[in-house]
Amino acid sequence: MNPFIRNLGNDLRGSMAIETAIVAPVLILMALGTFEVSRVVSRQHELQSAASEAEIIAVAAAAGATTQTTTIKNILKTSLRLNDGQVAISRFYRCNANTTTVSSASNCSTGDTVSSYIRLTLTDAYTPVWTNFGVGSPINFNVVRTVQLS
Repeated sequence: MNPFIRNLGNDLRGSMAIETAIVAPVLILMALGTFEVSRVVSRQHELQSAASEAEIIAVAAAAGATTQTTTIKNILKTSLRLNDGQVAISRFYRCNANTTTVSSASNCSTGDTVSSYIRLTLTDAYTPVWTNFGVGSPINFNVVRTVQLS
C-alpha cells in the first residue's frame, strides 16, 4: 500500500482540472461583479449628466429662451427612461438675503430683491443580479440639483 500512496502523491494527471474547478467559479463571480458595478456607475453618471444638462437648459430659459419646467421634465423622462414619480422640478424664491425660501415671488415684500431658484430631483433604482443570490439589496439613486436663475 505504501508504494501506491507514494505514486498517487507524485501523479499530476488531472491536477489542472481540479485547479480549474476551484478557480473558475471565483473568476466568474469576479467578472459578474465587475459587470454589475460598471452598470451601477454608468447609471449614476447618466443621471448626473442629465441633471447637469437640465441645469444648462434652465439657465438658458432664465436668460430668455422659452423653455418651461414641464418641457425640461419631459426631456429628462424620455432620455433617462423615467416616469413622472422619478423626476421632480420645483421652483422657489428667496426674498432679499433671507435664509428661508418661499413658494411664490408674490410672498416677498414690495422692494425686496427676489432670487428665483429651480430644484431638480431625479430618483431611480437598480437591482443588481447578485440580489438574486441573497447578497445585498437594490441600489437607490437620488440626484438633487439646485440652480439659481435670477
